Amino acid sequence: MFNTNVGGIDRILRVAVGLALIAAFFLNSEGQYRWLYLIGIVPLATGLLRTCPLYSIFGLSTCPLKR
Repeated sequence: MFNTNVGGIDRILRVAVGLALIAAFFLNSEGQYRWLYLIGIVPLATGLLRTCPLYSIFGLSTCPLKR
Protein backbone atom coordinates (compact mmCIF):
# COMPACT_ATOMS: atom_id res chain seq x y z
CA MET A 1 0.00 0.00 0.00
CA PHE A 2 2.44 2.67 1.22
CA ASN A 3 6.20 2.58 1.37
CA THR A 4 7.28 2.54 4.99
CA ASN A 5 9.76 5.34 5.63
CA VAL A 6 9.19 6.22 9.31
CA GLY A 7 10.80 3.90 11.82
CA GLY A 8 11.87 3.44 15.40
CA ILE A 9 12.46 6.54 17.46
CA ASP A 10 11.04 8.79 14.75
CA ARG A 11 7.73 6.94 14.94
CA ILE A 12 7.59 7.09 18.75
CA LEU A 13 8.32 10.84 18.73
CA ARG A 14 5.68 11.53 16.09
CA VAL A 15 2.98 9.64 18.01
CA ALA A 16 3.96 11.29 21.32
CA VAL A 17 3.99 14.81 19.87
CA GLY A 18 0.71 14.21 18.05
CA LEU A 19 -1.02 12.92 21.17
CA ALA A 20 0.38 15.80 23.26
CA LEU A 21 -0.90 18.43 20.82
CA ILE A 22 -4.34 16.83 20.58
CA ALA A 23 -4.51 16.56 24.40
CA ALA A 24 -3.57 20.25 24.66
CA PHE A 25 -6.45 21.07 22.31
CA PHE A 26 -8.94 19.44 24.66
CA LEU A 27 -7.33 20.72 27.87
CA ASN A 28 -6.98 24.33 26.73
CA SER A 29 -10.58 25.50 26.66
CA GLU A 30 -9.76 29.13 25.89
CA GLY A 31 -7.68 30.89 23.34
CA GLN A 32 -8.13 32.32 19.91
CA TYR A 33 -5.61 29.99 18.28
CA ARG A 34 -6.65 26.82 20.12
CA TRP A 35 -7.45 25.12 16.79
CA LEU A 36 -3.73 25.13 15.92
CA TYR A 37 -3.26 22.22 18.33
CA LEU A 38 -5.16 20.10 15.81
CA ILE A 39 -2.00 20.10 13.69
CA GLY A 40 -1.11 17.20 16.00
CA ILE A 41 -3.23 15.00 13.73
CA VAL A 42 -0.45 15.10 11.12
CA PRO A 43 2.42 13.66 13.18
CA LEU A 44 0.02 11.20 14.83
CA ALA A 45 -1.19 9.91 11.45
CA THR A 46 2.30 9.69 9.94
CA GLY A 47 3.55 7.86 13.02
CA LEU A 48 0.70 5.36 13.04
CA LEU A 49 0.79 4.76 9.29
CA ARG A 50 4.62 4.62 9.29
CA THR A 51 4.84 6.75 6.17
CA CYS A 52 5.59 10.44 5.65
CA PRO A 53 4.80 12.12 2.32
CA LEU A 54 7.61 14.67 2.77
CA TYR A 55 10.12 11.90 3.37
CA SER A 56 8.94 10.29 0.13
CA ILE A 57 9.33 13.54 -1.81
CA PHE A 58 12.87 14.10 -0.55
CA GLY A 59 13.86 10.43 -0.67
CA LEU A 60 14.46 10.14 3.08
CA SER A 61 13.83 7.21 5.39
CA THR A 62 14.43 6.50 9.07
CA CYS A 63 13.63 2.81 8.74
CA PRO A 64 16.47 0.33 9.09
CA LEU A 65 17.67 -1.19 5.82
CA LYS A 66 16.01 -4.45 4.91
CA ARG A 67 18.30 -7.18 3.63
